[in-house]
Amino acid sequence: MVQKRRPVSDWLPITKKELEAHGWDELDVVLVSGDAYVDHPSFGPAVIGRIIESEGFRVGIIPQPNWQDDLRDFKKFGAPKYFFGVTSGCMDSMVNHYTAGKRKRSSDSYTPGGQAGFRPDYATIKYTQILKEIYPDVPVLIGGIEASLRRVTHFDYWSDKLMPGILETSGADLLVYGMGEQPLREILTLMKKGVPLSSMKTIPQTAIFRPIDEPVPKNKNWEDVELNSHDKCLQDKIAYAANFKVVEVESNKLIARRIFQESGDNRLIINPPYKTMTEGEIDRSFDLPYTRLPHPKYFKRGDIPAYEMIKFSINMHRGCFGGCSFCTISAHQGKFIASRSEKSIMKEVEQVVEDPSFKGYISDLGGPSANMYRMKGIDEGICEKCVSPSCIHPVICSNLDTNHKPLTKLYQKVDQHPKVKKAFVGSGIRYDLLVKDYNKNLNEKEADAYLEQVVTRHVSGRLKVAPEHTADDTLRIMRKPSFKHFHKFKESYDRIQKRNGLKQPLIPYFISSHPGCKEEDMANLAAETKEMGFQLEQVQDFTPTPMTVATVIYYSGVHPYTLKPTFAPKTKQEKKDQHRFFFWYKHENRQWVKDKLNNAGKPELLARLMGTAPPQNTTREVPKWLQEKRANNKAGGRNQSSKKSKKRR
Repeated sequence: MVQKRRPVSDWLPITKKELEAHGWDELDVVLVSGDAYVDHPSFGPAVIGRIIESEGFRVGIIPQPNWQDDLRDFKKFGAPKYFFGVTSGCMDSMVNHYTAGKRKRSSDSYTPGGQAGFRPDYATIKYTQILKEIYPDVPVLIGGIEASLRRVTHFDYWSDKLMPGILETSGADLLVYGMGEQPLREILTLMKKGVPLSSMKTIPQTAIFRPIDEPVPKNKNWEDVELNSHDKCLQDKIAYAANFKVVEVESNKLIARRIFQESGDNRLIINPPYKTMTEGEIDRSFDLPYTRLPHPKYFKRGDIPAYEMIKFSINMHRGCFGGCSFCTISAHQGKFIASRSEKSIMKEVEQVVEDPSFKGYISDLGGPSANMYRMKGIDEGICEKCVSPSCIHPVICSNLDTNHKPLTKLYQKVDQHPKVKKAFVGSGIRYDLLVKDYNKNLNEKEADAYLEQVVTRHVSGRLKVAPEHTADDTLRIMRKPSFKHFHKFKESYDRIQKRNGLKQPLIPYFISSHPGCKEEDMANLAAETKEMGFQLEQVQDFTPTPMTVATVIYYSGVHPYTLKPTFAPKTKQEKKDQHRFFFWYKHENRQWVKDKLNNAGKPELLARLMGTAPPQNTTREVPKWLQEKRANNKAGGRNQSSKKSKKRR
């Protein structure tokens, strides 16, 4: 079925001509984004734009403006009545642009046709500086993940130096960090009352940058905490590391303190975050009138890969209480889970199945971690006193409700929809929540029911989980459980598969060159996963990103919570060598592995790794064309397939 072309007025305007379709001659707010405009609740700029619209403001978007010409893109709407909003998009622009090896990426998933080169490095800073040059009197509000992760002094891996908070480098007037709906609605409410942005100094979950001699805004309900100054951090790596603990703890408390940090003659002020969004508040964001489509201007430029990946997926919650040392989710979304109502989720399912291009398959029912839906503290009073950045490390909190029953019921309800052939769980599952040895409060009956439902109805050929490593010392730094619990999970997974006659590979994800990891640990990882039947191909080299424990260790050489020296692979060769152990089975690596282990005096490890027993499993991604070919061969081409196999041998 050919999809009917919708009027351009269904989208927020991105050109001057489109203002006319909305009946507007000027705008109240203009958003500038590093991503192409996709009007879908999984894309932050669309969510922010629709919220502003819902509050009665006229809003337009300038997606991926050209910053290298005469800057006409930035000028096309003229000055907005209230403010410019700036975001790099759904990713930090440097992570978007460069690999862990600092090589420039050849594609951009948030651009039509996957083309690279449509946003600058440090996009939030660049866009803001341009706007301030053209419109010096118009306030600029910055937000999104790049602004959130760079809100205080932070290590920038790509320039290999400490950078001050992004308010200082960009010149923006106000920063909104984290999920921006709550502070944004408060800002808009005050604007309706005539309060200028420059007077909004005590809105939760925002940050401002002011001269030191200016009085600190008063709020009798907040306690304050002072960080080491940016100038001191430049001189003392330990001072920088000590700052991180304060920032992470305060970012993940229900009742947090206001944070101060001096830089030169100015002071950064970070107000405490809002409490986690209620079910009604998060529903309100997802239930806005999105077209769920890219803007029509992109039709001839090709598909937007990030959109193609999620257009038939359902995001059921935000936040993650894992607190993994290498992950930025809790720094941006927080550790407390904000879950949508079943009604809102099913409403989105109805929207998905009515799409003319929908073929019956929902690609993901998930969230940052698929199986944290509706999980929270049993007694909120205990949560209010908690200062731990993780609810499940080093042990699972006894106050955490890890009941999987609501999620199982929701899966079943979606599964029963007459237009849904299959609803997959594409997000990663926290397997440790399903292991009794680790989760002491686990209701095993409900956990087994959940896993049975997932394995039999929601696995798209393979199930992704992330043990990340096998070495206990490295896992402790990662804030991940011992690998022995992955063995237990695999036993349960295999048992359910056998009972149901299924053969769906379990896909474990691992990271190399993470702080705390030595070459011997990587060799052990290779040997242990080989003995489990895995031949690893989906692997990742650690990338230091702002606002993570692992990045602080990488730069400072100490753990921010103990300030004790902690090893981290740093050189290009160290990182390359660690990554190479993943591919011990490749011909070009075998002699290298033998030499490494012989020189290290590890003959027993060499014997384990270079034994002759072939892997029984693989994590290789099988292309769709090859899946179809194999299915055809199995159905009617067995003899021909056999002949080809003999010929290959």
